[in-house]
Amino acid sequence: MMPYSEDHIALAAEYALGTLDADERAQVETMMSVDKDFAAIVDAWEDKLSVLNQMVGSVEPRAEVWDKIKEAVGHSEPQAPLVLPQAPPVVVPEVKEPAEVVDTSNVIRLSAQARRWRNVASFTTAIAAALVAMIAVGVYQPDLLPDGVRPKPRVQVVEVRTPAVAAAPSAQYVAVLQKEGGSPAFILTVDGASKNFTVRKVGAPPEPGKSFELWLISDKLQRPRSLGVIGGGDFTARPVLSSYDNDTINTATYAVTVEQAGGSPDGNPHSAPVFTGKLIEAVPPR
Repeated sequence: MMPYSEDHIALAAEYALGTLDADERAQVETMMSVDKDFAAIVDAWEDKLSVLNQMVGSVEPRAEVWDKIKEAVGHSEPQAPLVLPQAPPVVVPEVKEPAEVVDTSNVIRLSAQARRWRNVASFTTAIAAALVAMIAVGVYQPDLLPDGVRPKPRVQVVEVRTPAVAAAPSAQYVAVLQKEGGSPAFILTVDGASKNFTVRKVGAPPEPGKSFELWLISDKLQRPRSLGVIGGGDFTARPVLSSYDNDTINTATYAVTVEQAGGSPDGNPHSAPVFTGKLIEAVPPR
C-alpha cells in the first residue's frame, strides 16, 4: 500500500462521515475508482463508524411534523410565481496594477486541512462517547442493546465452602493399673470413638534392663493379647485397640507385666501381671 498524506486520510474519513461537499465527494469517488488502496482506506473508516448506525433506528416523522415543514418552506399553499428584482447597472471598476501578488494557496490548503481534522476529531470524540455509553448500557442494562453488540452472559462458578462442623466429644474411659491395695502405677485412658489409648506413667518403679508390657485379657479371647511395650517417657499412645469390638474393650482386664528389654519375643506374657485394672466411663458421650 502506497503512503498517503494526512489530507488523503482526512478526505477518506469525511467521506465516510458524509460531511464533504459535492465537489469533494466527486474527487474522492474518482480516487477510489482508480486507486484500490485508497478505496480500502475509505472502507476501513466506514467499518469503524458503522457501529453508530447500529445504535440509531429509523424514525418516521408524524403527519403534523410534515405539515409544519411545508408551512415553514412556503409549500402549504400554491407557490406564487417567482419575481426577480431588477438588477442594478453594472459598474466596471478601474483596475489598478497590484504592487505585489501574494500566493494564498498554502493558506487555503492549510485552512481546509485544519477544517477536515477538526471535523474528524469532533466525530472521533462522538464515537468515543457513544462507545462509553454502550459499555455502560452493556454492564447495567444489556437488554437495551441490539443482538449484534449485546455482550454474552458470563457463567462464573463459585465454590462455597461450609464451615466444618466440630465432631461431638466421644466417651472417655479410664483404668487405674495398680497392685491390689497399692498406689496407682499407670493410668490407662481410652477414647470411645477412635479406640486410641494413652498410658500415663504415675508411680511404677523402674525395672533396669527390663520393659513394662501392657496386655488385654478377656473371656472372649483364648489368650492375653499384647498391646505393646510401655515407653520410658511419661506418656505412651497406641492405636492398636481398633481391631477389637467395644464390648471386648469395655469389659476386658488390662494388665502390665515385666518382660525382657523390648518386650515379649513371642507375643505371650513371661511373668505374672504386676499391675491390673478395668475401664470405667469417665466422660459420657454428648
